[in-house]
Amino acid sequence: MMSGEEESDMMMCCASCGIGQVDDIKLKKCTACYLVRYCSVKCQKEHRPKHKRACKKRAAELRDEILFKQPESTNLGDCPICFLPVSIDTKKSSMGERCSDEKDYKSAVEYWTKAAELGDAGAHYNLSISYRDGLGVERDEKKKVYHSEQAAIGGDPFARSRLGCEEWSNGRTDRAVKHWIIAAKLQDEMAVSALQDAYREGCVRKEDFASALRGHQAAVDSTKSPQRDEAEAFMIHHKLRGLGG
Repeated sequence: MMSGEEESDMMMCCASCGIGQVDDIKLKKCTACYLVRYCSVKCQKEHRPKHKRACKKRAAELRDEILFKQPESTNLGDCPICFLPVSIDTKKSSMGERCSDEKDYKSAVEYWTKAAELGDAGAHYNLSISYRDGLGVERDEKKKVYHSEQAAIGGDPFARSRLGCEEWSNGRTDRAVKHWIIAAKLQDEMAVSALQDAYREGCVRKEDFASALRGHQAAVDSTKSPQRDEAEAFMIHHKLRGLGG
């Protein structure tokens, strides 16, 4: 195993030809794994067969570091009119409802693609469904997974919970549990139910399950306020009056 100093020296030399970085030679890192540097595209191509396995392994590790990072919050604040929390539930997305007709799928995909490029988590999730079901686009498993993961990274709890279900179905229980713990701490009820089932089957440690439940309750409590309670009671009252109650 190389020491930190040896790794540092290796990073300052071309991984293929061994030339060091000098004023007229600038080494560029491998953009997938950041483990090695190259002095030219030619050297990178020549070294690729030797580096491919380590590169893919490290790239996957870097991706998981991003994927399984707990988002701080999904709370987008309160509606300035009714004081209720602004929801990011993609099932209630106004764009999703407006573009849900079959004839509008292609237009919806165009809008979602633009929104996804701006970092909108809900748009990424909608695109994942489009690529999964072939709605407005050709079915594409890689793009489906990519947009599902981007939605989860962006803080969409429903996308996160669905990723957990997919991992569970594929037998990757450890990854499924990680997704559900994150989703539970983002107030996702489906993730809490999934964790309860996984805990009964012995797939979740007691301390992790307890931490997820505490995080879920803390997230729920953080969206409570007297104004919200009054607004919700007001809306329920008027709905009942409308029903003749």
